[in-house]
This record gives sequence, C-alpha cells and structure tokens, in this order.
Amino acid sequence: MKKYVYSFALLLVVQFLSSCSKINEKTLTGKSQIQVTWKLVTNFTDRGDAFDAYFSLNNDGETALTDKNWALFFNMAPRPIIAPKTPQAARVVHINGDWYKLMPEKGFSLAPGEFTQIWYAGTEGVIKESDAPLGLYIVYYDKDGKEERIEQIVDYTIEPFTERQQILRGRADSLLMPTAANRYKANLSRSLVATTELLKIIPSPVRLTSGNGTLTLDGSQKIHYGTGLNKEANFLSKRLKDITTATYKVGAAAPGVAAPNAVGISLAIDSVSVNGITKEAYRLSVTPQGVSIVGSDAAGVFYGIQSLLALIPYESYGKAKCTLNSLNVEDAPRFHTRGLHVDVSRNFQTKETILRTLDLMARYKLNHFLVYTTEDEGWRLEIDGLPELTEVGGQRQHTSGLDAPALHPAYGSGPLAYEPGRHGSGYYTNADFVEILKYAAERHIRVIPELNFPGHALAAIKAMEARYQRLMKEGKEEAANEYRLVDPQDKSKYLSAQGYKNNVVSVARESTYRFYEKVVDEMAKMYQQAGLKMDVIHAGGDEVPEGAWTASPMAAKLLKENPAIKDPKNLQAYFFGKLVERMKKRGLTVHGWEEVALLKTDGGKYEPNPAFAGGGVVPYIWNNLFDYRDLGNRLANAGYPVILCNVSNFYLDMSYNNDPKVPGLYWAGFVDTYDNWYFAPYNMFSTTLETNMGRPLDVDQDFKGMERLRPDVRKNIIGVEAQLWSETVKGRPMLESYMLPKLIGFSESAWAKERTWEEMPSTDERKKRVTQEWNIFANTLATRELPRLARFNGGYNYHIPLPGAMIKNDTLKANTELPGLSIRYTTNGTEPTANSPLYTKPVPIKGTVRLKAFDKAGRSSRTTLATK
Repeated sequence: MKKYVYSFALLLVVQFLSSCSKINEKTLTGKSQIQVTWKLVTNFTDRGDAFDAYFSLNNDGETALTDKNWALFFNMAPRPIIAPKTPQAARVVHINGDWYKLMPEKGFSLAPGEFTQIWYAGTEGVIKESDAPLGLYIVYYDKDGKEERIEQIVDYTIEPFTERQQILRGRADSLLMPTAANRYKANLSRSLVATTELLKIIPSPVRLTSGNGTLTLDGSQKIHYGTGLNKEANFLSKRLKDITTATYKVGAAAPGVAAPNAVGISLAIDSVSVNGITKEAYRLSVTPQGVSIVGSDAAGVFYGIQSLLALIPYESYGKAKCTLNSLNVEDAPRFHTRGLHVDVSRNFQTKETILRTLDLMARYKLNHFLVYTTEDEGWRLEIDGLPELTEVGGQRQHTSGLDAPALHPAYGSGPLAYEPGRHGSGYYTNADFVEILKYAAERHIRVIPELNFPGHALAAIKAMEARYQRLMKEGKEEAANEYRLVDPQDKSKYLSAQGYKNNVVSVARESTYRFYEKVVDEMAKMYQQAGLKMDVIHAGGDEVPEGAWTASPMAAKLLKENPAIKDPKNLQAYFFGKLVERMKKRGLTVHGWEEVALLKTDGGKYEPNPAFAGGGVVPYIWNNLFDYRDLGNRLANAGYPVILCNVSNFYLDMSYNNDPKVPGLYWAGFVDTYDNWYFAPYNMFSTTLETNMGRPLDVDQDFKGMERLRPDVRKNIIGVEAQLWSETVKGRPMLESYMLPKLIGFSESAWAKERTWEEMPSTDERKKRVTQEWNIFANTLATRELPRLARFNGGYNYHIPLPGAMIKNDTLKANTELPGLSIRYTTNGTEPTANSPLYTKPVPIKGTVRLKAFDKAGRSSRTTLATK
C-alpha cells in the first residue's frame, strides 16, 4: 500500500465524518497513565462451558476515574458475557462483533495511586494468549456524557497461561497438556528415514523413475521454448537465477530441439495423458544431456518447471552449479481446482504479501486463489464511482455508536485508522489489483474475488450509508438511494455468528442488487485491464443470522407480494436465486459457501436446495463437523459440483495445537500439517479426526445413518481448498507461519494421486500405512522443504514445532515431530543456540533442560523446558 493512499483516505474520512464522533486531533490526547493487567483465571467453572477472568486497573495518572467519566474499549473473540456471581465495580458490555467495553457501575471510584480488580465471566473456554483483550483504549466523558478525549493503553500485561484450568477448554477437554513430555510420547511413532526414502518432489507425482547418470546445471544450458511458452521460459530462467545465481539464456526452439533428451533445457506442448488426465499434465525428463519438459498445455509445462525446481537441493541454493540425478516424471493433478482462500478483510495484508503467497501457491501447484475482498470488518478493493467503499469501509477507528456511518475497531485495531503496527485499515487500489491478477495469471492461478452478501456485509453497509448521507446533504435523493443497502425502518433483532447486530443487507431493495452489479462490473473491468476475463464470482452467502428481515417493512412487503417465499428465513434463497440470474447474464459462474445450495426447513435444519443443482452454482463445503458431517456427500449426491474445504483438515487459521503461546482459533479443534496431508475426499469420515473437545471420532458410530458418497458421483468432487481466515493473523510473519508447513501438506491432498490407505477400512494395516507414509513426508519437510523455504523469495516465516523431551532416571530423551530437525539443548539456564550441544542420543542429566529444534537453515522453534 502506497503512503499517499493512507494519507488521502484518512484526510477524506476526517473531513467528511468529523460530525460522527470520529477521532480527531482534539479528542486523541495520547497514552494513558492507566495500567491494565488481564488474567484468565479458569475454564473449569461451575457454570459449564464458561470462563472466569479479570481486569486489574492501576491509576498511575493524575485524573480520578469515577462512575461517569470513563469507559475502557477493547476487542476480544466474541463470546456472550455472563453476569458475575458477586457485584463488581464495573461490567463488561458487548457492543458489536468483537467490540466490547468495560463500564463503571454506580459508585465506582479509582483515585490516582489506587488499584482495583474487576472480574467477569463469558461462555466457552479461553485457552490462547491471542484470545486476550486487544487494542485497549479509554474514552473520557464530560459532565454531559459526551466524549471528551481518548487515550490508548500502552502499559498492558497479559498474564501467562500456565495452569491446567487455563490451557484446557473445560473439564470435558480430553486433550493432553502441551508439555515436553507429552510431546515426546506423541512423537514416538516418528523416526529418521534414509535419504533415499525422502520424497524428491512435493506434491508427489503420479510416476517417478530414476535413471542413470547426473546432470550439472551451471548456466551453460540454454532454455529452448516452443510456441506460446516464452513466459514460462522466462519464469524458469528467473527462478534458476534466484536460486543458483547462474544466468540461463532463453530462446525460441528450432524445429526438433524441444524433444526428450535434448541438449539444454527444452519446453514444449504436445499430447500428454497421465492416468487419463490431459489437462495440466506433463512429462519431465532429466538426463546427462539436458532437461525436457513436455506439457499437455502451458499450465502443464509450468508445473513441470516447478517439479524441476523442486529437485534442486538446499545445499545448491546460492551457488552457481547444482547437480541433479537423472529421472523421468509423468504427472497430472488429481483435482483441477486446488485452491487457497485468504481473508484480507478481518486483518489487512499488503499487496507484497499477496504476491509472495501466490509464489507459494505456484511452488506447490495450487491454481485457484479466493481473495476475500470484503467482510464486516473491512472493504479492501477500490471501486470506481463508489469512493466510500474504501474511504469508509477500508478503515477502522473509534466511533461513538453503532449508527455512525463508519467501522468501529475490530481484532485489536485500536482507536486510530492507519496506525503503524495495526492491521485494521488498508485496501488495494485498482492498479494493485490489476498487478495481482497479472502476477497470478503468469503462475497459472485464477483469482476469484468474493463479494459476500447478504450477511457479513457491515463494511459495505456503512460505506453506502455514508454515501447516502453525503448525497442527501447535497439534495440528491435519487442518487443517494441508488446503492443504499438497508431498509431504514428495519427493527429486526439478530446476532450473527461473529456477534454482529447490523450486518445483513436488505434483499427487498432493488438498490442492493444494483450495488452488487456495479461492483462486479467494476471488477470485470480490472480483469480486462489485466488482459483476462472474469468468469467466476464467489458470492459468499454464509452465516445469515436467524431473525434477519423479521421486522423489516420492505421485507414484509416483498413476502406479501411473493407468498411462495412463506417465511423470512427463505429470503436468503430468494436473494441468491435473483443474484444467480443477474450474474449469468454477465457470463459469470457463481460460487459460494455451502449455504447457497441449502434451504432451511421449518425445524431450522438445512437441506439441499434442488433449484441450483447442476446449474452452474458451486458450493464450497466447510462444515464437516457438528450437525452436518455428511453435508459434502449430500450435496454431491444431489448433483452439485462441490469444492471441499473441510474445517477439520483445511482451516489454516485453526491453531496447530493447544499450546497457549501458539496463536490461532480452535472452535473446530486443532489443525496441523498432518491433518492437511491426511485427507480422503471420497471417504471423508475416515479422516475427520476430532471434535471440538478432542475426542477421536468413531467412523461407525459418529457417522451412523449419514450419507456416504455414491461411487457414480465422484466426479462432482471437483476440488479442494484451504482456508486462511484472519481474525488472529496480524501481518506477514503470522500469515506465513499459519500457512507453512500446513500448505505443503494440503498440496499433497490436492494434487497427488489417490493414496492406497484412503478407502481402506479402519484397521491396523491402514494405520500402519498412514504412519509410514506420513513419517516419510514429515522427514522430507524437515530435511528438504523447510530449509529451502528459508531461502526462497528472501525467506518465509514457517512454523517449527517444539521438540518433545522427558527426563527419567536422570536421563534426557528428546525427539521431534518432524524427524530431520536437529535438537540443541542447554543446562545452565541460557537459551539454546545453533552452537549449543547437539542431542543425538539419551544423555545423563540432572535438573532443568532447555531445548530447541533447528533446521539446516538455522531457523529454530521456541524454547521448551524438560524437568524431572
């Protein structure tokens, strides 16, 4: 994001919205002298699924806090607040979404030098330090109750989570404590394998056979390309230069040069069929004479290039020469749709971060990028003719109430817009998005924008209300209503899954559809500028809260005119049907979350909607837990082409484990690299590992009576997608550590051929095969993939798991989740470094030991402690 974009947008917002109690220089007075400490006390309460916590406030300033002159605002994961058992001096109040405030009760007083503790309780266990209240600031009020000034809390301490009742989600949580000893026991099934057993290419190709001899690449080889492959050839030349420092000349191939075993490196398109797949297929041959890559199309050639690059060992990075063993590869993808979804709305990611992510996708042969351009918490794409979308919807800061045409703080973004180190504000200009589209296209990645309606729409609603007010002040009533998204008389009461009370658009307004068409048309123009055609829109359509439209006069009129709709809960399906018609006229296929293919029954359950089956609507199935474990099977059986996004396996924002210092969500359990790798698309039940409380699922009992996928509709599983929602993701380092190495495991599920264990019954033989194959994959990650990622594109920030360790009989034993990582330890209280003693076998030892896992690139895990 260019600096002028931030300053220009902020200037417009301050000028236009100063009357809406937005922050300005007069109200923001600096850093507060109030010191705040927050502590989670316990998840083991006598009120079932609940937690107890408290705020400690220490007044180190000169102003007394009274029962009328202050409120402390903050964000935390949205959870209903429970009334305290005993009266407190102040109470926690939910405002909207994840925005809360601590308000004084009558009689409150905190004079300078005094201290107080305020307890509160909420539903569901809290087990991560990233769950703690964030973005704290105090608003002071004058004697009339009007906002007088705002101070940010800078002296804020989150007490560490150390006790069992803080780390487990409640008494029903059956997971083990994240101790070094428990990790050691969990890692015992892992072991080092011989180098010859490591995977040569990830994701695994269909067939790979070794040849005789070696080839040394040193820049003397010229890259010859066939018709239409100049971009691929230049891409290969640049990547080889980046990796090995050698320069490779590029030129069009002469007749007969682009053939197997040709001298140099040849790229060509020809008839290639691998296991009957002729799209994105390729053959790669490495001989002592040179390299040949023949693809069924340009994408196939590109993936052959990625496989060639994957053969370059870490030891050759930064050196002018690299030696490759001769081999032959025949390969094609299992699924044509291999997607990654990145939410840039909850917390913004820069254009540069997105480009780096596209490079990762290309490296692991993923080809669909779903970018979440709008959400309740932010609109992230400049749209010509609707400047408020980014000037208002693209930034968050303190507002005085829910009716203000502006976005309030979320996910710790604080009271200011565009504050350094915060990630609540920002957007992509037209030029940014066109650059992203071109960059993706060069890597054979299709970018799919998501415009989520009718729920999850607060940013759009607020922006269009700001537009409405501006034009009404100018006397332009018709223009003001052109893109308005709400029924101003709607008194419906609801609470969305993320705690919002006002995030659903009116489906009874023509202006809502006109707005959607306007945005889509402007998006299509950006695709044209990039030399591409926009042919898919993702309409979102998820999590419309119960109660929406129930007290809307406009909705009531629509229902009266269309008695077949019957009930407000059916208005979502009505809206989607109208949207599909309009998008089809623009030549767009409509994708959406699973709700777009469902109808809600009178009992509140979802059933497949036959209206769109086989009609160009593609649902993305995320819910394979709770009440809808067979939903993907049911929709595929009903005739829908589906993309599987299973939360139990592919949600990258779910934390790796229950270590309180490893950030992430866990409402659907924990998802690590193994879960991404361990997936059977035609036998999903067998790879749904755990419920929210960590109890292993029983395929026979937990899925009893549920639909299995019929063999004749396997073709309806058209792909898989990994999801990275960004509620807890703050900036590039966090985004990359959430993705890596999980995304590598996902690529194996998305590309590699069906694995022999996928449809085996749950027997010891199946478990044995899974354990053996995962062990090889884990060894390959540690030994080959992670070190290379430390050098690729200047280095990625990947997650390295803590080592396991235990001391028994004064002997230290240690191991790793990813064999091939080295373990270093100290016994003198200092932090382990790359020069500390190397653990290779059990060591006689006494007292406390500190350990870290290291890879060949010198990257390390955090420190873990092992004690007797």
